[in-house]
Amino acid sequence: MLLNALYLSVALLALPWVAWRRFSGGRPVAAPWRRFTGRVDVAPPEPDVPRIWLHGVSVGEVQLLATLAAEIARQAAAEGRRIECVISSSTATGLEVAGRRFGPDRTFPCPLDFTWAVGRVFDQVRPAAIVLGELELWPNLLAAAARRGIPVVVANARMSERSAGGYARIRPLVRRMLGRVTVVSARSQADAARFAALGAADVRVAGSMKFDGVRGDRAADEVRRLRELAGFAADDVVFLAGSTQAPEERLAAETFLALRGRQPALRLVIVPRHVERTAEVAALLDALGLRWQARSRLEADGIDPAARVLLVDTTGELGSWWGTATIAFVGGSLDGGRGGQNMLEPAAYGAAVSFGPHTRNFRDEVARLLAADAAVVVADGPELTAFVARCLAQPASAEALGRRAAALVASQRGATAASTRLVLEQVFGEPPVADRRSDAP
Repeated sequence: MLLNALYLSVALLALPWVAWRRFSGGRPVAAPWRRFTGRVDVAPPEPDVPRIWLHGVSVGEVQLLATLAAEIARQAAAEGRRIECVISSSTATGLEVAGRRFGPDRTFPCPLDFTWAVGRVFDQVRPAAIVLGELELWPNLLAAAARRGIPVVVANARMSERSAGGYARIRPLVRRMLGRVTVVSARSQADAARFAALGAADVRVAGSMKFDGVRGDRAADEVRRLRELAGFAADDVVFLAGSTQAPEERLAAETFLALRGRQPALRLVIVPRHVERTAEVAALLDALGLRWQARSRLEADGIDPAARVLLVDTTGELGSWWGTATIAFVGGSLDGGRGGQNMLEPAAYGAAVSFGPHTRNFRDEVARLLAADAAVVVADGPELTAFVARCLAQPASAEALGRRAAALVASQRGATAASTRLVLEQVFGEPPVADRRSDAP
């Protein structure tokens, strides 16, 4: 009850902010009333079919969990078992992508951590297990799962040194919450050691699912459709800046302005991290005197041959847009505030990949890319321009950089299958058949 009172006080203080987000034209808070009450619309489970509740905070986690759900279905079917996955998210964009990947009747907003909201969602969803795609541990949710005997798995678990230091200051609370997690599937040995030190009882190292959650087929239907939609010719050199934050759009545009005279086939594609910044980025492109098109208008307006810049103002397509890129810059990595976005997506397609120095969210993945000479770190706008210029002047070298990136991603796949085996073990109470056979004398 004390925790509910604390949450309620915070919620009341946040109401003006929620209203401002709703009516300011920015990104609204996702389904606040349904999350507060726990009244969600989700299909009832089928009789005798175990249901797994997956939870991802935003788009990246949702897409990763969609890959996990597909592998869960594949492994279960291989053993002659039926299983069902539903998914929740905490953000509007996460729910939008989840609805497309899982269907609206298998998607719902994650409840706020009030006892009544959590209880109602448990009663309706009736999960056999919960899989958290990010370390988002809430006391009431974990307590409710423990009372009901529902196992909780943290998949693709990452904990940086900085986070571990912060959690250590509230070690008793963290130890109590981690004690209610059934198993932690960690991305690396270092992550596993930090979880264990803070009180997680069962920690396994499965590897990074991010290597499995990225596509890499440039001939895929969706990639080809986007290339045709954008009017990219076979000899076009596409410089794509994705998951960008301010001022990264300006730096990418200035790079394009500086180099387009050297390479008439150069095209620029900008995909902001948050689609609600479209108007801001559009104003920037206008101020720089660039002729551009919006992706959302391509079907209606057709291709403008004079527009060499494309602004992607839609959600959930970046994974396929990377497949059109020759040269890539991955945003959220220059200002130190965001910790970087997923550079494995363009790497899997064999693009010449660059990103800024601030990539703490992908520390292990970046270390592997750099050790393989498969990506380049750029510190600022001039270094970004110099990198793109080198790629244009030395296309064979840029292609080799991309090939090394794609090869590295391919060599690291397999964590999703390992994580799936841990999840199915919790649902069915025994290791999968393949694992039992491998342990046989």
